[in-house]
Order: sequence, then structure tokens, then C-alpha cells
Amino acid sequence: MDIASLLSIIGGIAMVIFGVLSSNSFDITAMQMYIDPASVVITFGGSICSTIGCFKLADGINGFKSISLPFKDKTYDPSQTIRTIIDMSNVGRKEGLLALEEAANGIEDEFLKKGIMLVVDGTDPELVRGILETDMVCLETRHKDVIKFWEKWGEMGPAWGMIGTLLGLIAMLNKLSDPSAIGPQMSVALVTTLYGSLIANWLCAPIAGKLSVNNDMEVVNRQITIEGLLSIQAGENPRVIEEKLKSFLSPSVREGVLENGGGGEE
Repeated sequence: MDIASLLSIIGGIAMVIFGVLSSNSFDITAMQMYIDPASVVITFGGSICSTIGCFKLADGINGFKSISLPFKDKTYDPSQTIRTIIDMSNVGRKEGLLALEEAANGIEDEFLKKGIMLVVDGTDPELVRGILETDMVCLETRHKDVIKFWEKWGEMGPAWGMIGTLLGLIAMLNKLSDPSAIGPQMSVALVTTLYGSLIANWLCAPIAGKLSVNNDMEVVNRQITIEGLLSIQAGENPRVIEEKLKSFLSPSVREGVLENGGGGEE
């Protein structure tokens, strides 16, 4: 499980609860003032309906299903990918490209395995690049569609919070003849704005941000894979391939790429 995402969700709600309690002398009964079923329906229900209306139904459902993705500890390690490619390069230079088919059996990365099989089958390098880059672009498009869903919900949340507040203010103005009702009515009206802000800043923004980070990491990992496989197919020296692929990494990471495995040509 991704600890950062979990801490973000738990920490965010903890800060809100602390703010509520601290402003009410830590009276636990004060929490009731911030719970209003009608506001929940207006803010969450309205924003969800508007968000789904911006997408095809299937895309909206996929957007909701993606809520678990930020919490999955799915790591993309470019250093490990480079080490694997260097190992493949050594095998290819010593035993020929056909030997890569057997070496690929233990690889779990389906994208890398797909690329290796294209190379083993003697596919034209430009065609290999075209197939793999198309796969990568389509992957990124799917990811961005999901990210847009959360960004759109983040936009709709505060908007529907304001709509709920306006509805509450209208109800309050209709009861101006009763001064004792103004305070409670105003309080309920503002609760919807609070809910809208929570939707945007506590839920949607962190999820969209984490999905974007994961997308960027996976795209870089696939770019490394494509360049590495084409270099293997071209018969380049493993040390040259290593230096080429390390350019994708930050300087602080490059030196330790091959410390835990792999290596240049022996």
C-alpha cells in the first residue's frame, strides 16, 4: 500500500477534526454541527452527477473505480529496468538475439517482454518503435482520461458547495422574521461550502496528483524500455546502452544503477 496516499487521506480528515474540536473547546458534541444529510446529498450527489455528465457513462464508472489506484504500491523502478536491459544486451551479444526469448521468460513486465519478442522475431526496428510507442501513447491517454475525471470532480465539488450555500441562504432570508433562526440557518448553509472544499482539496486533488505522478513514472519507464530494446537490436555495446539509458535518470541516481546487479559487457 502507498503510505503517502494513506497518510494524506487520514491526515487531512484528522486536521479537520482537530480544527472542529479545538474551535469548540474540544467538545465532541460539536461535531454534530458539521454533519447535515441534506448538505451531503446536495454537494456530493450534485457534484457526482455533474462530473458523470462530462464523460461517457463507462468512463465515469472507470473513474470511480480508480479510487483505489493511488493506494496501491505499484512502483516503477527505472534503475531496475536498465539493469534488466543491460543483462539482456549481454545475452544478445554473446548468444545472439534468439537467446533473448528464453531469457525473457522470467520477466514480469509485459511491455518489456512484448518488446523482446518483437526483437527476437526480427521485426523491423522502425516497426518495433512504432508498435511500442503506440502502446505507450494509448496507455498515457487512458491514464489522462482517469486523471481528468478526478480533476473535473474537484472543480464541481466547490461549485455544488456554493449552490448548497445559496439554497441555505434563500431559506434563511425567508425566515428573517425569526432572528433566532438566522444563526443555525447560516451555519447549515455554510456546511455545504465546507463539503465542497473537502471534495476538491482532501479527495480529488491528492488522487489526481498521485495518478499523474504514477503516469509520468510509467511513461519514463517505457521510454527507457523502448530505447534499450532498439539499442539491443542495433547491436550496440552494453556500456554504450548503459550510458544512453542513464541519461533518463537524475544525476544522483545514475551512479548506483548497476551496483545491485547487471553490468557492462564482460
